[in-house]
Amino acid sequence: MRRPVFSFRPNMDNPEHRRAWEMLQNIPEGQKNGFLVRAILKEREAGYLEEVIRQAVREELSCGRTAHKATQDLQGELPGQVLDFISMLQEE
Repeated sequence: MRRPVFSFRPNMDNPEHRRAWEMLQNIPEGQKNGFLVRAILKEREAGYLEEVIRQAVREELSCGRTAHKATQDLQGELPGQVLDFISMLQEE
């Protein structure tokens, strides 16, 4: 089977593309494919995890717990960043 080819042509006027290109240039030769594969899979997994968390928060809130009460219950158990993230999810 013939190996597929992927071409990355960054737009150097786009700051995100430029940063990605700079990062890719720092990856040693022979390791760039593996790096790109891991980055793509990690991005996909992060999106899936975010959706699972959103669904869990919605289910908890639909059970009658207020956002404030749920946050109070979790204080001390979760880092502040997680609580901020949960609050952000509720606003959407």
